[in-house]
Order: sequence, then structure tokens, then C-alpha cells
Amino acid sequence: MFKDLLESILERTEGSLGALIMGTDGIAVEKILSEQGTDANLDIAAAEFTSVVRVTQRAGSDIGLGKLRELVVTLDHSIILMRLMSAEYFIVLALKPDGNLGRGRFELRKVELQLAKEFAV
Repeated sequence: MFKDLLESILERTEGSLGALIMGTDGIAVEKILSEQGTDANLDIAAAEFTSVVRVTQRAGSDIGLGKLRELVVTLDHSIILMRLMSAEYFIVLALKPDGNLGRGRFELRKVELQLAKEFAV
């Protein structure tokens, strides 16, 4: 089920390099990477960005702005889009720099809604 949903994100989003479901512990629940995504070590990058997610969650809570919903990191060679499904799980979509960010955000939101019951805490 998870693999099918991640594949659908990649199929529908131009410029996708990979999609992962991650725990905030840095462990991937499921992942689908294109050849370019594998070469770029996107699974390792996603694990590294877990600390950014945790710090941003804490900051939002500490200053009273609410829960973190989405985080976008733009790098020279990729865009990393992270959408939180719960306090402990999030979806990651890696795109080429010229990838379709808007479509990627839309697809992650759709998957978040489809997986809401699976990741309810």
C-alpha cells in the first residue's frame, strides 16, 4: 500500500527523484527512489533532514505558532519537500531543481489524507 502511494506521487510529479515515508527517528518506513535519487543518496539526506523537522516542530510549539505542517528545503541540486502526517511521521519528496513543486505539494497532501488513519497517534 505505502509503496503504491509513493509510486503514484513520482508518476504524477514532474522532476521527482524519490519519495519516502519517514519516522522522526530517522528510519524510513518505505521509500521509492529513481536512479538519480539513489545516486544522490536521497535516503541518507531524508534521514539527515529528520533533525531539521524535529527542531522546527519544537520551535513552532515553543513560540506558540502551532504544529509544523510542511517544510521545503531548496538546495543547488534538489528541492526537498516534507509534509508531516503526525508528530512522528512525515512524507518526503525530492525533486530536481526545475521539478514541479506545486504539483508535488498537492500530491503529498493527497497522500497525507489517504494515510491519516494509518499514522494516527
